Amino acid sequence: MELSKEQTQEIIARRVAREFRNNDVVTLGIGLPTKAVRYVPKDIKINIQSENGILGVGDYQTAATADKHIINAGGAGVTVNPGGCFMDSFMSFAMIRGGHINITVLGALQVDQEGNLANWCIPGKFTPGMGGAMDLVVGTQRLIIAMEHTAKGKAKIVKRCTLPLTVAHKVNMVITEKGVFEVADNRLVLREISPYSSLTDITATTDADFTVDLH
Repeated sequence: MELSKEQTQEIIARRVAREFRNNDVVTLGIGLPTKAVRYVPKDIKINIQSENGILGVGDYQTAATADKHIINAGGAGVTVNPGGCFMDSFMSFAMIRGGHINITVLGALQVDQEGNLANWCIPGKFTPGMGGAMDLVVGTQRLIIAMEHTAKGKAKIVKRCTLPLTVAHKVNMVITEKGVFEVADNRLVLREISPYSSLTDITATTDADFTVDLH
């Protein structure tokens, strides 16, 4: 089954949201990770933190809720849930660097079998800098990577990252439209296979070595 980009991202975002637990403080990276907010189970109450200084981020804005002064770190208009609050960058990064974020979800250019992450720079292409990614990946209690399994037909889960690293040995889980991997003791373990994929497909589109231990 050929999935559209929108379908692919929805599959990933829905699966990411299943990792959240009551009272978790969660930071969602720019792009695909932020879509997980739409699929948080109704019986789960979490606090989403945006690194630019919001705790209690809700869904994206609609015409009825539009307020140009309330944006997430990616510049997208968002709502704030009842009880949410605003803070300056000093306090926001004190939360991040102080280990108060339970889960951080980020996208990636590459992830390798040792839990290394490259998500900020392609050599030769303009980049404004790493931003808050370095703080987020080091400070979080758990790091989940949410990304499409391949990019232009090339594997993004590799034996060893060839792009500049954001962090080494910190990735705990990788969620793609094809499956779910965990990183344990610098080894990659396939835990789930998506209904839209197969072990043969995952093996063919993954450059990393991995073992299979399905839930």
